[in-house]
Amino acid sequence: MVATLTSLSIALLATLAQANPPNGYGSGASGPVIKIDTGCKYQEFDGTGVSEAFQRGLVIHELNAASQKLVLDYLFTTKGAGMTILRNGLGSATDDPFDLMKSIAPVAPASNSSELNFIPLPREDEYQVWLSHQAIARGVNTIYADAWSADGYMKTNGTDSYGGYLCGVTNTSCATGDWRQAYADKIVKYIQDYAAVGVSVNYVGFLNEPDLNTTYASMQSDGRQAADFIEVLHPTLQAAGLKTEIACCDGSGWQQDRERLTGIQEAGDEDLIGLVTAHGYSDYPSYPFNTTKHVWQTEWSTFDPINYAWYSGGDRFQSDGITWANNIHNLFAVSNANGHLYWWGAANTTDNQSLLFVNGTSEVRVTGRLWAHAHWGKQFVRQGAYRVDATVTGSSALNVTAFENTDGTTAVQVINNSNDTLSVTLQGLNFHRGAQTYLTNNNHNLTRGYAPVKRGHKGVVASVPGKSLLSFVA
Repeated sequence: MVATLTSLSIALLATLAQANPPNGYGSGASGPVIKIDTGCKYQEFDGTGVSEAFQRGLVIHELNAASQKLVLDYLFTTKGAGMTILRNGLGSATDDPFDLMKSIAPVAPASNSSELNFIPLPREDEYQVWLSHQAIARGVNTIYADAWSADGYMKTNGTDSYGGYLCGVTNTSCATGDWRQAYADKIVKYIQDYAAVGVSVNYVGFLNEPDLNTTYASMQSDGRQAADFIEVLHPTLQAAGLKTEIACCDGSGWQQDRERLTGIQEAGDEDLIGLVTAHGYSDYPSYPFNTTKHVWQTEWSTFDPINYAWYSGGDRFQSDGITWANNIHNLFAVSNANGHLYWWGAANTTDNQSLLFVNGTSEVRVTGRLWAHAHWGKQFVRQGAYRVDATVTGSSALNVTAFENTDGTTAVQVINNSNDTLSVTLQGLNFHRGAQTYLTNNNHNLTRGYAPVKRGHKGVVASVPGKSLLSFVA
């Protein structure tokens, strides 16, 4: 869906106060101070990721060998973003011209109680099977399969597009009856098909932006209606012996998904889901959900003309790398989310729906947004880490997150939104093993050691250039 820049994002970049100029190395007393408290822990970190749904896996597959490897390494290794989550699309279309995802049950059965007419995964599920293997080989450890819609014959409007509702949920009436069990059976078969080719699906979703009616695959649902299907899907997964957990509900924005979660909670079905999922389009992720479940932001991008910049200073700043660094910071530090997924990782698109742009069989171009994501990739923050307290004094221009990994290392991401270089003192970490820095800005892409740290009597000090993201690892 088309997103506009949120007022919160505009305010973030437009109203940040200008910080003091650098004061050199020393105690850091006259510059900003960042205090890390690893004894104060917040949410667990699950990872970052992307999707290649709607046949963008095919786009990567058609690249020549060198460019294909480049894209996959940029997305899933520490040479690039180091992502560990892949979101696949669970198809519902009757055929698969480019930009559609074909169903594994495209032909309606005789009735809602008849066995579905399953076919093999079309073209390896539009090359998502191939992509899953490539991603797993590079360290991806979580596969999330999400359906944009049930098949048309299971819905009130008879098509997988233009919204409509699943037959059998509250406030629907279909002449063909209740299709909830058939839809659950299809989802189970899809997961089993992936297992048969060596890919475990960790989470499965049955809705995508259920608050919208779109011209492409879509299915509407409120919270009560989502609960009606969860009450069928959960026991069906269990009966099949699957460990896959249910994710819900990929609302188009934070508030849109909270409304669905509230309905599930009121129905008493929250314990039947394993993951709360929402997008960042219609409502910016700006507060925590009231749930004990892990929460992921599972789709977000911008749609303005192509922008490769880290910081452009122009009217495309909503798609700048530094803007996305701030978006990710806010997602973890303000919304207490456990995971973040951009929309497409790589695509042949004319706007900013992807982190990498591909053209033909060889051209690959990298955006500043990819390098922003890299600072929360597995090179720095690993699954099972916990966000820890990071407080900033002396400057309102800095956004800081910190995570403690299970091996005791700590990664700290420092975003300097001002134009000035700031001499920052970092306190509260064990620096006996030393600290390494990684810098990203208009002139550097995850450059190691560019901003060396020096010991002061109050901590370690490093210069953070203006409009930059500097990560510390100690």
